[in-house]
Amino acid sequence: MCGIVGYVGDDAAGPIVHGGLENLDYRGYDSAGMALLGDDGLTITKREGEVSNLGVPAVAGATCGIGHTRWSTHGPPTDTNAHPHTGMSDDIAVVHNGIIENYEELRATLVADGHEFASETDTEVVPHLLERELDDDRNLHAALESVVAKLEGSYAIAAVCTGSDRIVATRHESPLVVGHGDDAAFLASDVTAFVEHTRDVTYLEDGDTVALADGDATVYRDGEVADRPIETVEWDAAAAEKGGYDHYMLKEIHEQPTALRQALSGRIDLERGTADLDLTFPAGFLDSLDEIQFVACGTSFYAAHYAAQLVESFADVRATAELASEYTVDGGDPWRTLTVAVTQSGETADTLSALRRANGTGIRTLAVTNTLGSTVTREADDSLFIRAGPEIGVAATKTFASQVTTLALLSVFVGQERNALSAADARDVLTDLRGLPGAVQQVLDGADDVREAATAFVDAAAYFFVGRSHGYPVALEGALKLKEIAYDHAEGFAAGELKHGPLALVTEDTPILAVLTEGTRPGETLNNVAEAQTRGASAIGIVDGSVETNSLDTAFSVPSLGPVTPLVANVYFQLFAYAIANQQGRSIDKPRNLAKSVTVE
Repeated sequence: MCGIVGYVGDDAAGPIVHGGLENLDYRGYDSAGMALLGDDGLTITKREGEVSNLGVPAVAGATCGIGHTRWSTHGPPTDTNAHPHTGMSDDIAVVHNGIIENYEELRATLVADGHEFASETDTEVVPHLLERELDDDRNLHAALESVVAKLEGSYAIAAVCTGSDRIVATRHESPLVVGHGDDAAFLASDVTAFVEHTRDVTYLEDGDTVALADGDATVYRDGEVADRPIETVEWDAAAAEKGGYDHYMLKEIHEQPTALRQALSGRIDLERGTADLDLTFPAGFLDSLDEIQFVACGTSFYAAHYAAQLVESFADVRATAELASEYTVDGGDPWRTLTVAVTQSGETADTLSALRRANGTGIRTLAVTNTLGSTVTREADDSLFIRAGPEIGVAATKTFASQVTTLALLSVFVGQERNALSAADARDVLTDLRGLPGAVQQVLDGADDVREAATAFVDAAAYFFVGRSHGYPVALEGALKLKEIAYDHAEGFAAGELKHGPLALVTEDTPILAVLTEGTRPGETLNNVAEAQTRGASAIGIVDGSVETNSLDTAFSVPSLGPVTPLVANVYFQLFAYAIANQQGRSIDKPRNLAKSVTVE
């Protein structure tokens, strides 16, 4: 990931590709690169950091080129790991969004055949595979079709090679759009890359390949030319950056299935019943643990709270979630304690301070973050990445889902290392985790129903979110989302606490939103909801069929996925908060007084 640009036409490709990369700057990235096909073959320029670091190389005769902005997933942001990537020679260049899940297997086979690799990326296997296919006298398009048949995972891929003045590309679960200009063809992961040149576009479907040559584009499916419609983009440039969504937040809510697949990719082995995480702890360390301390702020704290419950269930070790700003190190054996710092940006000041306090006592530390190369990864003993991709909206959505999912994998990993979780039980949990992307997509498909429900409550005086067990941190997160973007009074409670004070605030203008799924003691929570309903409150429940919920005013259904079911329920809360804020005309992506990364204590 994260942004692809391509151009074939009569004009100089360098400025057009570079401008397209600049247009994708909003997506977030940590390195960038270009490959221009000129009179003397391929010229590749790539750098860590911003697009401005690249400049626009002067390449004689270059009217064809591809470019990329990268958000690191495999390997840190370096010049070498930046895209484009080449094979054994510099005759092929490839850019790629997504994750090749079976890259390790493919790489091992290629190495055995004598191929040498320069980067740490999963992407680099693609140009090596293309190189091998081209040795069999296939053209570039045929070679790409042969290569993608060997790939597992999600990808949008674009490639160029010397001797073929064209771009070939394909997609699977990662977007690609073709732009049609006058004697020019464009390719990008988002229309905004080329919208200044043309608004006539073709959206590729999963499994399509496309060849851009002679200023035109031809789409293929299963080796045959495919008839794909040309549409005219009506959005302004700002809307195009959001992929047609009204706000980045809504776009990122809908990106959650992809983000979850990325968080899980290559980390689950159902056959062995193991969570495979690239973590290195001293021999016997996890087995001797007395305590795991999670430290975090805001949304990350609620993800940590969820994780602490999972760790105690799966790993048979005491686990706590503490607000980083309140964290103190007092007592306990530092050699029998693990402190896990959870931070989306890796730069959250309070979390970094907590991490440093733990480091200062000799406690071993682990960072769980979305950002390679961030401060937290440099200061922690080890790091685990959530792979959510860039999140622009201030209110966290897909990063919360990816944090909980990644921390769930960590809890299984620790449980197995401590022999507290059998392979059979681990396999059940991992199967539930594998089901998350599809379950979240099912919720997203019913977004219109949530919007209609929100309309009935847009003028409420306050909103109470309740849940038990894993539903409690989700209730807290649901309330936070509404506070952040709608500026309305919203509170999250452990359901049993509703009657210990908060019930005094309940009126007919305070709807109750409840998590009522298996494993969250839904029957008891339903009793608490009934107490609010007798005071005139309306009740909205997220249910999975585990209890009778005819008493609810509104019910939304989710598939049952064991201990991670409340994470799916949270998507309804996100959609509800978004709908309320949108109907109120709030500044959803940039709510007042808030910042995406809080770097002050």
